[in-house]
Amino acid sequence: MNMLTSFQPIIDERSRILILGSMPGIESLRLQQYYANPRNQFWKILYELFDTQASQGYEERVSFIKIRKIALWDVIGTCYREGSLDSKIREEKVNNFSALFEAYPDLKAILFNGGKAYETYKKWIGFGASSNITFHRLTSSSPANTKKYEEKQREWSVIRDILKDR
Repeated sequence: MNMLTSFQPIIDERSRILILGSMPGIESLRLQQYYANPRNQFWKILYELFDTQASQGYEERVSFIKIRKIALWDVIGTCYREGSLDSKIREEKVNNFSALFEAYPDLKAILFNGGKAYETYKKWIGFGASSNITFHRLTSSSPANTKKYEEKQREWSVIRDILKDR
């Protein structure tokens, strides 16, 4: 089993929302792109939230979220895992959130894309890292999660609400 390493965050000084996954899946790691598996509903959910035609190009997707003040990263920096399932993650080490919060003090909300991201953050970092930040656990956009798309879409609409309030 090889050690896996997550990506650098997609973030800039405009970012107000940070969406955290656990660790990129096999296809994402292979392509070096967040949410690269075409069956993952992440990009579809975000584009529909903003009533925008989805782009297939990764650079356009990155620009799309940055303009909307959304940042992406993963809770886990390194781990061992066979396949793409979160349940197979072993010996995880988390990313350096203190440095991220120091570098980007205007973050207002952290949204967890699934239970593993939420539980790992809760265990290793905790929710007291910054008093200015609100936390939201969302249903995973992963194809392994079988919740109906419409329910996920409704849950993820908190993104629009957060951006309205900022």
